[in-house]
Amino acid sequence: MKRPFVMLATIVSATTIVLAFLAMGGSAFCQASPRDLEALSQASLIYIATVRQGGNQSTAAPVWFTVTPDRMVLIQTAPTTWKAKRIRRGSPVIVWIGKRVGPAFIGKAEITEDPAIIQRIVEDYPKKYLIARLGLHRPTEDKFKAGEILAIRITPLRDLPEGFASQPGTPAPPLEAAHAAAGSAARN
Repeated sequence: MKRPFVMLATIVSATTIVLAFLAMGGSAFCQASPRDLEALSQASLIYIATVRQGGNQSTAAPVWFTVTPDRMVLIQTAPTTWKAKRIRRGSPVIVWIGKRVGPAFIGKAEITEDPAIIQRIVEDYPKKYLIARLGLHRPTEDKFKAGEILAIRITPLRDLPEGFASQPGTPAPPLEAAHAAAGSAARN
């Protein structure tokens, strides 16, 4: 009699793991690397470039950010920025941490209305940035609700090689080749 119960418990456990993975959008395997987590913990800014329709990098812009416990990078921007327009179109983002030649990764960015993400941005920015604490450039729930600003979740996909620099107007690194490039740079 115990054997069927053990089998049922195993099936329930496996199903729970699969459902949890799917609920996270399959993102459990797409997280910031230890290198990037260390850099993010020390940085006050990230620099973000999007990919233009022709496949070239845009100019990297400095952006405030916060990081979630599940290692997603969160930012906010006005809905009229090129960054927002390109992300709506499905552009990946290239992110440099701390400075324009800092550790870099390529990631998937998506505009979200998730209340938990908006709440994290609203709460974290004033803790991290004095200007937001003083009430200047401070994101608020009302600004999100009014559509004045958008929340963007960035899922890191692949590290880019050390020294990877912003080169506006040049082809962006392809998502599938970014990992191979990072690996070959580490071997050199």
